[in-house]
Amino acid sequence: MNYKRKLLFSGLWLLVGLSAHAQADSTQAPKKLKEVIIKQHMNTTKVSLMKPMKVEEIGKGELLKAACCNLSESFETTPSVDVAFTDAVSGYKQVQMLGLAGPYTLITRENIPDVRGLAAITGLTYTPGTWIDGMQLSKGTGSVLNGYESVAGQINIELRKPFEEDKLVLNVYQNSQGRTEGNFYARKELSKRLSTGFFAHARSQWLKTDQNKDGFLDQPLGNQYILLNRWFYHAPKGFEAQAGIKGVYSTNTGGQWNYIKGDEQQAGKPWGYELNTKRLEGWAKIGKVFPHKPATSMGLQLSGVYHDQDALFGNRVYDARQKSLYANLIFQSIIDNTNHVIKGGLSTVLDDYDELFGAKVYKRTEIVPGAFAEYSYSYLDKFNLIAGLRGDYDNLYGGFLTPRLHLRYAPFKKTAIRASIGRAQRTANILAENMGYMASSRVFVIPSTANSFNLDPEVAWNMGVNLTQKFMLDYRDGSFGVDYYYTHFQNQVIADVENPGQVSFYNLSGPSFAHSLQAQFDYELIHHLSMRLAYRWYNVMSTFSGVLKEKPLIAANRAFANFGYETNNSWKFDYTFHWTGTKRVPATHMMLGFRSPSFVQMNAQVSKMFKNNIEIYLGGENLTNYMQHDPIIGADAPFAHGFDASMIWGPVMGRNIYAGVRYNLK
Repeated sequence: MNYKRKLLFSGLWLLVGLSAHAQADSTQAPKKLKEVIIKQHMNTTKVSLMKPMKVEEIGKGELLKAACCNLSESFETTPSVDVAFTDAVSGYKQVQMLGLAGPYTLITRENIPDVRGLAAITGLTYTPGTWIDGMQLSKGTGSVLNGYESVAGQINIELRKPFEEDKLVLNVYQNSQGRTEGNFYARKELSKRLSTGFFAHARSQWLKTDQNKDGFLDQPLGNQYILLNRWFYHAPKGFEAQAGIKGVYSTNTGGQWNYIKGDEQQAGKPWGYELNTKRLEGWAKIGKVFPHKPATSMGLQLSGVYHDQDALFGNRVYDARQKSLYANLIFQSIIDNTNHVIKGGLSTVLDDYDELFGAKVYKRTEIVPGAFAEYSYSYLDKFNLIAGLRGDYDNLYGGFLTPRLHLRYAPFKKTAIRASIGRAQRTANILAENMGYMASSRVFVIPSTANSFNLDPEVAWNMGVNLTQKFMLDYRDGSFGVDYYYTHFQNQVIADVENPGQVSFYNLSGPSFAHSLQAQFDYELIHHLSMRLAYRWYNVMSTFSGVLKEKPLIAANRAFANFGYETNNSWKFDYTFHWTGTKRVPATHMMLGFRSPSFVQMNAQVSKMFKNNIEIYLGGENLTNYMQHDPIIGADAPFAHGFDASMIWGPVMGRNIYAGVRYNLK
């Protein structure tokens, strides 16, 4: 008992003492704690561990690491995408994924098909980088909701929204090769429900350049004007709608130094290149969320395109028109709970082509109605499954099925393993997708009946697996990813340039496949200094006239490094290193086949943000000034039999220094 009393009294005295001490402290001035600043590096490219499909979220910050004048120039710091010149005359570039040419990648604008058809190559220049709010990049076959065409992957572009962030954006750009460009964006919220955005772009290539001294302009002279207006309406009770219209007007004149637009094309006179384009697009998206039915919604996507182009490659004429309509109705709901999600709908694609090439007219009207269904299952944060199937009927080729499956398993909190398999089908637009070969004297050998191409649709199966591992080291985030994809073609339209002086198109007869393996490592080395390293290996083979060969002009090995540093006072420094391995170059009349040398390219940029939201940037591309020697074969006799400007394995333009000013009004 005495022990318990002593313990009780000791506790009481302790409480009294603490109370008295607290009262004494309350009479003194309060003590100030030191400021604690918590900093975290925000990645400009993100890969979620939770999504069933691996999607690279590319933000505006990533796009600002380079000049990013248009979509074809927006992937300088993204190792998953290759960019290569189509020829040494037009100045156009095309993207490649998984070792496959650009048309095998589905490029959408907010999940509506965008760069396709006659714009398969040129369409990448119709979206200025300043307009882009972000992009989502995924490899392999995607969801059946977005159609049946994607073979290598999908790039979805998100434009700036008129109800978010910047009210006004201006960008002025100038480079040392005579390119002047201006971009404008403004938004206006007319009410809580209605908002609109205005986009404008103007570009002029006004300076003649011939850095490789072959007598041809490195890029054509010309102007481009693009206007876009979009509207958003948010109504009560879950109804939303948006609509937009976009117009493109572009002129290009190039070829030999002394060529003047309209000159007669014959031997003894300058060889000329011209491409004039007029394009009009309109689209609408209407959606309805049902508040009394959890996770239930319905959406309708509509779009229409009119594309008119006139092209001249020496004495070769290519004039084409395209009229396209697209409709996609999607319904989504759940079964019992959000672990079971179902989606389904109907779609229709209409493409009408009228192409004049040389002296022959090719016409095609293709109508493809279809229906699709997709089921998604989730088990906690560990497992996801997406199984989709669509059936379509092509009025030219008959009915076909498109099954696709995506799996995700997360054995640990910061680990995600994903796998996918799916079928894809597309109709090749052989002339628009191979315009680069028109810059040559090659004879086009095309199987045709009446006014159409006698070619079957391309059919491919793509399967892949990838691992994403995130970690924290020394209080800084990092990630490691590796992916492998295999593409097997059941049928492919072969563009065969193995025979000198010809480009032959025919259906695949034999194997054709592509292996792609990529590893990527991202880490913040020290505060504000980020690093991205990547290595990629391709094995792309096709059967040419019965012989299995490595596909030409594709590098089997590539290495990539990017470093970005940002100071506390708004300075930004970015440096990018590209190493490209050797490529197989087919034989021509004037040159035996060979393997191109490997080469290195370096890009860098520095920018400074001022307090008044004005940013000044200065950068350089191809700083090593590496150029392909003699990119145009037979440049001194362009109307002769051996002329060829399509065998491009390296840069056709040298060092380019640029500067610009950006202004953002919040």
